[in-house]
Amino acid sequence: MGSTGFRYFMRRALLIGAVTLIVVNSAWSASKEKVLYSFTGGTDGRDPAAALIFDKAGNLYGTTVVGGTGAACSGGCGTVFRLTKNSSGKWTETVLYNFQAGSDGKNPYGGVTSDAKGDLYGTTVAGGNGGTCSGDGCGTIYKLTRSGNSWSESVLYSFTGGKDGAGPGGGVVFDKKGNLYGTTPDGGKANGCGGNGCGVVYELMPSSGGWRQKVIHTFTGGNDGYTGSLGSLLVDNTGDLFGIAELGGAHNAGTAFELSPASGGKWKMSILDGFKGTPHAGFPYGGLISDASGSQYGTTYYGGANGLGSVFKLTKGSNGKWSEIVLYSFKTGTDGNSPTSTLVFDGHGNLYGTTSAGGDANGDGTVFKLTPASGGKWTESVVYRFKNNPDGANPYYGLVLDKAGNLYGTTAVGGAGAGVVFEFTP
Repeated sequence: MGSTGFRYFMRRALLIGAVTLIVVNSAWSASKEKVLYSFTGGTDGRDPAAALIFDKAGNLYGTTVVGGTGAACSGGCGTVFRLTKNSSGKWTETVLYNFQAGSDGKNPYGGVTSDAKGDLYGTTVAGGNGGTCSGDGCGTIYKLTRSGNSWSESVLYSFTGGKDGAGPGGGVVFDKKGNLYGTTPDGGKANGCGGNGCGVVYELMPSSGGWRQKVIHTFTGGNDGYTGSLGSLLVDNTGDLFGIAELGGAHNAGTAFELSPASGGKWKMSILDGFKGTPHAGFPYGGLISDASGSQYGTTYYGGANGLGSVFKLTKGSNGKWSEIVLYSFKTGTDGNSPTSTLVFDGHGNLYGTTSAGGDANGDGTVFKLTPASGGKWTESVVYRFKNNPDGANPYYGLVLDKAGNLYGTTAVGGAGAGVVFEFTP
């Protein structure tokens, strides 16, 4: 595994939170959470470190970092999978693609996104034919195209590890014109950040005969921060991009930023918040979501009043400046901690997310809910605590909501031993 892939695996290994002491009421838990699929770690994949998406038929799609039949990797090079629900309510997993660690890519993180035709797009942190990056490629942006019951993979772009970035570990998002956007944690033309570059924000545009990549911002490691986040970028109705840099910034605790199209094909970056850390929010890993008024919401792994992570809100004032409010600071004990997830709103204005740790005695993580209260306050409740076996552990990537208000997500480990896809019913 090269330096970029190793960086992601090590960061995931370090996302282990505080140990708490609590006995979970298993009957209460079972009524709330249901494992839809438990990965075995073999040809079906292992470590589904991914956000999920639905298609129009109600099927779920995601990725596994390793596993599958890719013979070039010990234990497989990763997969793209689909879960389909039958008439009896059972879900079946199908591997749509097995990565081979060649020009096709290796180790997909972050899941996939879909276009109007149902084709899938995602990234791999390694592989590709653009550069070596310590021997295993600098990563790819790929497309899976459906033809009947079969899927074929094509690489839209292979990163070189130079000015274009390296090791994209988050998903990609579309704008209204069909352009794709994402971030990388490494590469770029800056010389700092450990000598690997500070990462970039990129645009991938359809062009005659293929796709063209363009760097729209190169992180410097200064006030703009560095290292693109686990979460995807957010595109608003005007085409502006909102995102997170995990590190750096004015207080060396990460940043939230906005990129706006400017004249001549350039982009203007504005810093919404240079996170300060405890007792304020600090070190965000997930992406941002927006409410109807344009305020932004997210989570931080550290920071908050107790240094165990927070949920924050960013609001734009009449003077054009943004202010940060910590909506909730995670605690020890029965609470979760160390969230890395992107949040989701339900139909009643409540926020849901996951914590990567805390909850039960082994720190297996939680599903939490924030409910708006009077005076701009929010109330937090832990609505589910994972137990590792059989229900999974360490949910990193947050939740997706179906039309009935049920929530779906993944855990990196647990279940049969290699992670699960779960459903949570509020």
